Amino acid sequence: MAPKRVLAIVLAGGEGKRLMPLTADRAKPAVPFAGAYRLIDFALSNLVNSGYRHIVVLTQYKSHSLDRHISETWRLSTLLQNYVASVPAQQRVGKSWFLGSANAIYQSLNLIYDDQPDIVVVVGADHVYRMDFEQMVEAHIASGAKATVAAVRQPLSMANQFGVIETDSADPGRIAAFVEKPPTTPGLPDAPDQFLASMGNYVFDSDALVEALKRDAERLDTKHDMGGDIVPYFVERGEAGVYDFTLNEIPGATERDRTYWRDVGTIDSFYDAHMDLISPLPVFNLYNSKWPIYTRQSVSPPAKFVRGIGGRIGSALDSIVSSGVVVTGGSVEGSVISHDVRINAGARVLDSVLMDGCIVGEGAIVHRAILDKNVTVPPGATIGLDSKLDKQRGFQVTDSGITVLAKGQSVPEPSEDEKNLAAAWASEHPAEFEDRTQSRATEASTASGNGQREADEPSSAAEAAEATPR
Repeated sequence: MAPKRVLAIVLAGGEGKRLMPLTADRAKPAVPFAGAYRLIDFALSNLVNSGYRHIVVLTQYKSHSLDRHISETWRLSTLLQNYVASVPAQQRVGKSWFLGSANAIYQSLNLIYDDQPDIVVVVGADHVYRMDFEQMVEAHIASGAKATVAAVRQPLSMANQFGVIETDSADPGRIAAFVEKPPTTPGLPDAPDQFLASMGNYVFDSDALVEALKRDAERLDTKHDMGGDIVPYFVERGEAGVYDFTLNEIPGATERDRTYWRDVGTIDSFYDAHMDLISPLPVFNLYNSKWPIYTRQSVSPPAKFVRGIGGRIGSALDSIVSSGVVVTGGSVEGSVISHDVRINAGARVLDSVLMDGCIVGEGAIVHRAILDKNVTVPPGATIGLDSKLDKQRGFQVTDSGITVLAKGQSVPEPSEDEKNLAAAWASEHPAEFEDRTQSRATEASTASGNGQREADEPSSAAEAAEATPR
């Protein structure tokens, strides 16, 4: 039998209101993640690793950053007729923009007509996970279903947060009901404390999908949503199957991370997903070279950790540190640091996420915070130590206490009270990494008679970035 022709459609038009202010200047799938990636890189990497290389990405809101990332990063071989194409809303069937995920595909049916696939794989662009879609497609074909929904197991207590899949007791591979965020749902036969939640990934027979989309477009009682309208259409006809994510096998995966899937649609979940990456045995392992996550490679130099004023050593523990970072006598703990960040002498960054180009001044403290690109924290300032102060300065603070700063957001110069707060906090919470050479450096400085730093000792990360260590 000839292999099925597969077209992949990535739904990347999400506005991402719950991720504000990180989505104030970009679409949700373009939000940076894990120091080096964009959220969309996970969906695209999974598709490419699965062998599917006819991919269209449907965009809409604030798409410039996303379009640029795709055009600069995801350039496949045209010799082999492979492509990743970014497709904006084009108003092909009227004067409206995309009215929902199903309407986005309906307005882009020309892509299906042009490619003439047998199978259409539809995936979201804002989840963190690894998945071999070829295995799901094979299961879909073998089942005889017209539509198959990927499902991840979740605790019953979270049923009101997901689209819930209830299966046919006589045929567990068939969907009996698809309910959007119900207050409760029955547990699974083999796991009474769990239910199947939709992952937002679907496989369709191409002709069946086109027919469903056309019918949906004619209806008035629809939100034009893939999960809310198209999947129930197939369920009512007895043509919808479910694919249990626990059956998916990924090369190089461990039992700890093989079924990892995280919806990062809120600030808290976005933060938690970063914290999942940094333990010695991470809940999600970025370092699985057998199923790589691809992205644009930075041209920045390697990260550097050097001594600062007084001989204090720059250090990072239980953290991800990207290229171009310079830590000069500062300390990073339990954090994810993106490209070209500067952390100066005596500065502390703990349990935080810093995106490209941030600068943390001498003696400043950043704790349980997310800083978008190009935020400068003045010397002695604090972020995340006093939620009331953070709110007064216009920073967003979640109910769980995570402080978030938008791209390039200004941080005022600290008052004396704030500087004292930083100093007191640093004294009460010494860095885990002890600089064993600090006393020797102090003695050497005293012996010099003037207490000045040695000529080759940088005073800041900016100077260290230009200096060549001995």
